[in-house]
Order: sequence, then structure tokens, then C-alpha cells
Amino acid sequence: MMNYTAKEVLQFVEENDVKFIRLAFCDIFGRLKNISILAPELPRAFEHGISFDASAIRGFMNVEDSDLFLFPDPGTLVVLPWRPQQGRVARFFCDIRYPDGSPFEGDGRHLLMQTVHMAEEMGYQCKIGPECEFYLFELDENGDPTLRPQDQAGYFDVAPLDKGENVRREICLTLEQMGLHPETSHHEQGPGQNEIDFRYSDALSAADNLVTFQSVVKAVAAANGLYGSFLPKPLPGKSGSGLHVNLSLFKNGLNIFRTGPREHSREAECFIAGVLRHIREVTLFLNPLTNSYLRFGSFEAPRYVTWSRQNRSQLVRIPAARGEFSRMELRSPDPACSPYLAFSLLIRAGLDGVERGLPLPPSTDLNLYEAPGELLGSLEALPADLGEAIEAASASSFVRSVLPETTLRRILADKTAEWNRCFAAADRREFELAEYFHRI
Repeated sequence: MMNYTAKEVLQFVEENDVKFIRLAFCDIFGRLKNISILAPELPRAFEHGISFDASAIRGFMNVEDSDLFLFPDPGTLVVLPWRPQQGRVARFFCDIRYPDGSPFEGDGRHLLMQTVHMAEEMGYQCKIGPECEFYLFELDENGDPTLRPQDQAGYFDVAPLDKGENVRREICLTLEQMGLHPETSHHEQGPGQNEIDFRYSDALSAADNLVTFQSVVKAVAAANGLYGSFLPKPLPGKSGSGLHVNLSLFKNGLNIFRTGPREHSREAECFIAGVLRHIREVTLFLNPLTNSYLRFGSFEAPRYVTWSRQNRSQLVRIPAARGEFSRMELRSPDPACSPYLAFSLLIRAGLDGVERGLPLPPSTDLNLYEAPGELLGSLEALPADLGEAIEAASASSFVRSVLPETTLRRILADKTAEWNRCFAAADRREFELAEYFHRI
């Protein structure tokens, strides 16, 4: 995120032939929304905000009290490279406020800002590096998405078997033009499945970048006659798409996860312990779809609340990285989540562990996919389905201490209705494809 001022932004817009401004935000479920204004309206947006009908946004407001305002964050200015270069289009992420100027409690970005501030007051800065997987599917003769993968390649395959390398290249170049920093890209395990990883950054930038990344994947895929899907488990019997979240904790500018080849600082261990302690309660917000739970327990997606070093069958893995890159990797989230809510809950869970001095349980140093049943029966498991995740979140005092009550109530009501529709459906797969495939 750049430290642009509103005045600098207005000068940039004038000097670079920017004609259209997209004011972007996410609903409480992490779905990207926007409204477009003409460039001459930008000064008004900075000063007074741009109103919109919040009753039309899922989970926001009621019809009888529907006005909210978008205030662009000047530090998030980017020009959209795939739009025309004459009469250019710029995008801002926005703060969402009530007519009296107070923050809207359903603004997940504001919640993450509060979490970052809380961590700073405790003397910590959390850095996050996401690893996001996605599928590329072919379109039919009408331009609608199908479930035919772009290729039949597998993990780390190369062209011509890997048909996604040019699309990944275009995605990475587009992201660089927008000021993002992808580090690696490759074909994943599933047919048509890909992954692009980012350099770690502060939590708010990481969340903004992830939302931007997903929009770029979909835009570049569409330009190449493909559909980019972030559905957690689009193909039965094939690898699911995860969102591995790498977290590190900095104190006085030093990464406290690094103290030696096999040990972390006491604070880092407490942070990991806090995440493990609260993971079942926050799983609803890391894995928000009925489809999310089909991914657990296969193709290196975890099922049990365990940790280990380098072991990809575990919920938390400690990668073999040194120095500033030392970190924990949480392997359960998927890309359907709202990164703002997910990152807020994970950071606060870790900090709760630090505040309470929670001990890190012993590591589980074995392949859980091949472990005997009697051992697996002794391990705490992640929620088995969306219904169980809703129950865990509903009963959690921790979740209620982080999320505003109104927002939490709306999410629980919406997800309960979603789970009931799935449970009542004659064909669960047909339900999930109709409910999610064109949106996620």
C-alpha cells in the first residue's frame, strides 16, 4: 500500500488520462463489489463519500435504513491494466461509513485495521503471505463456464501438458503492473489447477492484494476464453483449492519465529497455540461454504487440529525456512473466505495465545493420511461440515469478542439458511454448483 494523499491522487488522475474511478469494497462474505464514478466526482468522494443502497448488498442493511457511503482510501490507487489505455480506469478500496461518518460495523476492512492497531499496541506486527490455488475451466459455445479443465496436467508439469503457463504469466505481469509482488507460480495437482504465491506483507495489504489477485485471475482468464474458479472443491476426486496462510510475528523489527533451526521463541509458540486453540471456532469464517468441507482430509488438506515441522498432512506446518522467512503455515483456509475477517480472527487468536501464555501442544510428527484409526480417533478434528462449523462459531465467546454482534448475527443467519438448503437438496453437488460455481 502506498502513502498517497488525496491531493497526489487527484494530480495523478488528471495527468494520466484516468476517466473512470471504481470504488471497490467487499460484502461481509468477502465478495468484491464496486460502483463506478467519473473522475470529476473523485474530490467529492474523498470529502463527502459516495452513497449507495446498502440494502441491496447481502448481509448489509435493511430497506428502511439503507444508505451507506464509500470513502476511497487514497493509498490503494491502482490503474486496471486490462481496461483501455485511453480513458483509463482506476480502482480504490473504500472505507464504508454511516451518514454520520461513523464506521459501518460490516466493513471487514475496518475490522482488520482495528486488529492491526491492537497488535501494534501490544508491540507486534503480523506479516501474512497467502498461497492461493485456483482452477481454469473452459467455456461453452455461449461463453458460460463448464467443468472441463483447461488441461490434464499435474503438479509442477510443464508445457505442452501444462496449458496454463501463459495465463499464469499474464496474471503475474498484470499484478506487477498493479504494484503487487508475486513470487512463484506453477501448475498444481488437479487438472487445470494453478497456484500463484505472494511475498509476505502487512496484514491489510495482504488482504487487499488477495482480493485484487482473485479479480485479476478472473479478468485474465476471461480474456483468454477461460473461467477462473476459486471454488474449494469443484471436481470430485481431484485436488481441492486451498488458501494456505503463512503468518509470522515481528517485534521491534525482528521476526520472533526465528530463534534456531528447530525452535521458536516462547511468544511464537504461544501464538501458534492460540491459533490451534480457537481454530474450530473460527473455521466457519475460513471455510464458509458447504463445498469447503469436501476438501478436508485428502490431497494434503488437513482434517485434524495438529502441528508439525515440514509435514503437509498437518493443520499447522512449520516450513524449513530461515531468518525473516521463518513462519507458521495454516493449511485449512480456502479462497472462498473473506480475507479481512479470516486474517482478523487468526491474528487475534494468536495474540490471545500470547496474552494468556498458552503452551504449544506436542507436535504430531507422522503422516496423518496413513495413521492408524485408533490414533486418529484420539485427535481433535476440524468441523466435519458447515453445520458443525456454525455450531462452533455460535457457541464461541472468542468469536463474539472479535466480530461485531450485528455482523456475526447476519453471517450466522445466512449460513444457517444455506446449510439448511443444502441439507434439504435432493442432490448436494447440483445444489453446490448452482449456489457457488458462478460466484466463487
